Amino acid sequence: MTGAMISLEHEVQDLLSQLGVPAAAYTQGNLIVRTPITGEVIARVTTTEPAAANEALATAQQAFLAWRSVPAPKRGELVRLLGEELRGEIDALGRLVTVETGKLLSEGFGEVQEMIDICVFAAGLSRQLAGLTIASERAQHRMMETWHPLGVVGVISAFNFPVAVWSWNAALALVCGNAVVWKPSEKTPLTALAVQALFERAAAKFGGVPAGLCALLVGDMQLGQMLVDCPHVPLVSATGSTAMGRAVAPRLAGRFARAILELGGNNAAIVGPSADLDLALRAIAFSAMGTAGQRCTTLRRLIVHEDIYDDLIARLKKVYLSVVVGDPREAGTLIGPLIDKRSFDAMQRALGEARTNGAAISGGERVVLEGHSDEAFYVRPALAEVSQQTEIVKRETFAPILYVLKYRELDEAIAMQNDVQQGLSSSIFTLNMREAERFLSATGSDCGIANVNIGTSGAEIGGAFGGEKETGGGRESGSDAWKQYMRRATNTVNYGTDLPLAQGVSFDIT
Repeated sequence: MTGAMISLEHEVQDLLSQLGVPAAAYTQGNLIVRTPITGEVIARVTTTEPAAANEALATAQQAFLAWRSVPAPKRGELVRLLGEELRGEIDALGRLVTVETGKLLSEGFGEVQEMIDICVFAAGLSRQLAGLTIASERAQHRMMETWHPLGVVGVISAFNFPVAVWSWNAALALVCGNAVVWKPSEKTPLTALAVQALFERAAAKFGGVPAGLCALLVGDMQLGQMLVDCPHVPLVSATGSTAMGRAVAPRLAGRFARAILELGGNNAAIVGPSADLDLALRAIAFSAMGTAGQRCTTLRRLIVHEDIYDDLIARLKKVYLSVVVGDPREAGTLIGPLIDKRSFDAMQRALGEARTNGAAISGGERVVLEGHSDEAFYVRPALAEVSQQTEIVKRETFAPILYVLKYRELDEAIAMQNDVQQGLSSSIFTLNMREAERFLSATGSDCGIANVNIGTSGAEIGGAFGGEKETGGGRESGSDAWKQYMRRATNTVNYGTDLPLAQGVSFDIT
C-alpha cells in the first residue's frame, strides 16, 4: 500500500472523528467501504440488523406522534440548527463527500452548501404551510383546506448525491411534522453517518427532540425493502435506477402508500443555429462531464443543428481531449473516477454496442493513475457521433458518454429529444425567442426540467426537482413540493342556524 493510500485512510478517520462519528461505527463492521479515488478500503462500517431496523421504525412512529404537535415554526428551528451545524462543518463534510464519491472538492463543498440552502429554505417554509380559503356555495358557511403532518417518511438515497438528496427530503419532512428514516446507498455510508451525527448535535441544542425522530439504517437492499413495506411509513422517497423504481413502486402501491420516485434521466440539449456557442460549449462540457457523468441530470444526448454541427463538435472534441482526468482532490482536475468497476464495465459495454451500431467514438478509454490500485476506475469522457437514436442511445448509461446527433428542423429536434422513456432534464441553446418559447410550451420538451441557455444539470433548490415518464414523476426540494409530505383536509364550518345541503339537495326529516 502506498503512502498516499495510507494518508487517505487516515484522513477519513480524522474527518469522521471531527464530525462526531464514533470509531466503532466505521472500524469494526462488516460493510467494506472503498474510496473510488484510489480503490483503497477506508472503512468497515457496522450495518443495521433487521431487528434493530424494526425497532427504529417503531420508535420513529412514536417520535412522529409527539413531533406532529410541536408548532411548525418551532420545528423549523430544529432544521435551522441543522443548517448551522452543516455550515460549521462544510469543509470536513465536503472533503468526506469527495473521498467517498470521487467528486471534485468543489462539488463536495457544493453538495454541503446545497444542504445548508435547503435548511434555510425549509426553516422559512415552516411559517408558510398555508392552505386555501374556498368560496362556499352555502350561506353562512366557510370552506377551507388545512395541512397536517403525514407520518414517518422513508428516504432511500443513491451514491452520487449521498447527502444532499436526503436533506431535500428530511428538511421538508421535519418542518412538516414528520419523522424520517433514511436508508443510504451501501456505497456511501460514511457521509450518512456524519450527517446523522450532525443532526444529533442540532437536536441536542434544540432540546426535547423525540427519540428516533431521524433514524439511519445502514445496509443492503433488505433494509430498503423493510422501509418500503413498513405500514407505519406512508411516504417513501427513493432515488436510484429505473429498475429500482420498478421494484419499489408496486410494493408501495400494494399498501396504498405514497411514492416520490427520482429515477433515470437520459437528458438532451438542443443547440440551435442562433446559439451563443461559447456559452453553449461551457454548459455542454459541465453537463456531460461533471461528476464523471454520474448525475441523474447529466447531459447524455446532444442534438445540434446541421449548420453549426461541424464547428461546435470540432470545438467540443478539443475540450474533451484537454480536460484533466485525475485525483479529484488535486487542483486542475475536472473529472474524477467512476464509483466502481461495475460502472466502468457498463460504460465499456455501452461503447461497444454503439460502435457495433456505427458510432464514431472519441475517448472512453481507461486512465490508470500512478499509486492507485486496480480498484480505482478513471476514464476519459467519450463523444459518440451517431446518425440516429438506436437502442443504446435511448438507454441511460451512468457514465460520461455523450451521444451527438444532427437535426434540420426544430420539430425534428424536439421529437428526437422526447423519443426516450426518461423525462428528467432538458435544455435548448438559442437566441431565437420563438424557438425558446416553443421548447418551453406544451408541445415542446416533455421533461420535468426544461432550460434555456443553461445546461441540463445544476438545478437550484428553490424549484421543484423531478421528471416524467420513467423518471418516476416525483418532485423534491422547492416550490410546493412540501405538500407531498403532508395530508390535506378540506374543512367546512357552518356558523349559521340552517343546514343547507350542497348542490341544492333537499332532505327534510321534519
